[in-house]
Amino acid sequence: MEPLLVRRKIMKKRPNLLYVFLDQWRYQAMGYAKSDEVCTPHMDSFARESLDCTEAVSTFPLCSPHRASLLTGKYPFSVGMWTNCKIGLSEVLMLKPQETCIGNVLKDTGYHTGYIGKWHLDASEQNFEKNPISGASHWDAYTPPGERRQGFDYWLSYGACDEHLDPHYWADTPEQIKPGCWSPEFETDKALEYMEEKKNQAEPFALFVSYNPPHLPHELVPDKYYEQYKDMPVYFRENVPEEKRTPDMETITRQYFAAVTGVDEQFGRLLEFLKENGMEEDTIVVLSADHGEMLGSHGHMGKNVWYEESIHIPLYIRQKGRLTPAKYKELVASPDHMPTLLGLLDIPVPDTCQGFNHAPGILGQESDAPQDAFLCSYPGMPEMVAAFEKQGLNSKCYGWRGIRTHIHTFVINNGYKPGEKQVKMLYNNEEDPYQQNPIMITELNEELAADYEKDLREYLDMQQDPFLM
Repeated sequence: MEPLLVRRKIMKKRPNLLYVFLDQWRYQAMGYAKSDEVCTPHMDSFARESLDCTEAVSTFPLCSPHRASLLTGKYPFSVGMWTNCKIGLSEVLMLKPQETCIGNVLKDTGYHTGYIGKWHLDASEQNFEKNPISGASHWDAYTPPGERRQGFDYWLSYGACDEHLDPHYWADTPEQIKPGCWSPEFETDKALEYMEEKKNQAEPFALFVSYNPPHLPHELVPDKYYEQYKDMPVYFRENVPEEKRTPDMETITRQYFAAVTGVDEQFGRLLEFLKENGMEEDTIVVLSADHGEMLGSHGHMGKNVWYEESIHIPLYIRQKGRLTPAKYKELVASPDHMPTLLGLLDIPVPDTCQGFNHAPGILGQESDAPQDAFLCSYPGMPEMVAAFEKQGLNSKCYGWRGIRTHIHTFVINNGYKPGEKQVKMLYNNEEDPYQQNPIMITELNEELAADYEKDLREYLDMQQDPFLM
């Protein structure tokens, strides 16, 4: 009898896909990046075996917008995701079932599809019911079987809830599943169960695993990971102002690193399964994030700003025996993930995709990759939107938009409340990697950013974005 591995390769016409992404994980927070003092041995080893997309950026560094862009191959505004899915707005946001998502395409191509972890793309249930039968509250939602799952067959997910140490999930009924353990550990357990069940089947699988940590609350991390960092000196990035370099900020930084180390251990379990089962050559594995985390840089916490700590995300792609480990230095934006993955799987890219297919370039073929990436953010908190509506203004005309190239970041900021003065900034990220000395663009030096303004207008026109320039 021929070996099991050989039989499986004969049966499968296309490789499996395992797409793993963390929430609020910045490019710098990995040992391999040689920046933050964080311990990630499994991720480091994986990165050395992978294609390192060194210039991957989050188009809209916020949970729902990036996720919508990732799954549809469209820009966030084009898919109606101008802020997070939430309650309190006059408009209910959700990823509409009419969209063509990567899950739909993979399912139609013969893949068994699965999604585990944070979704945050369905309408928050309390927009419709004060006390939903599912128990979902605030921004959370149970997504029932059907078209709103966007082509995913196996489902173990939740909308948006940050109780990392006591998470809940829904499968195919409104009854909550509460495992009583750290969310990445449980999600990894279920991912391993899924792959164990699918490994010998004729159809390939595509599994997305969405870990919530290191998203805040940062203190919700198991002690065994925090113990590794509790006495560690914290070396702040150069752009963290002195007033932010407090003992509390040191603790938050250690907690953030501890969460990344914890997820690294879980990711290592997934890699070990593939190795033990001879699946490394017939599985494309992707490791990424939806956006970064400022951790005090420029005085900010969280994300949703144009700085590198917020927009620059990890993106590593591995398929042993096919993809040569290297640094891929082209700009990869959020809408590029879907067409690129489909390209690597040799599946036609739908016309609905607005992103760029990097697969030819990754595979060593001729490719005319974009030399810039569009960046954006819109006022999204209910009180912000209400302030604009009160004055008869469209909040979607405000916030900021930008262009990121290999060297520069250009930003036009209209502000997040009525009456703020427009500001234009140009950063040279080669000469000023911590982005501390932007050139302020005015009528006196507007020629410095003229080409970037032209490119920005083209992106806005394509999306029918009403931003005021």
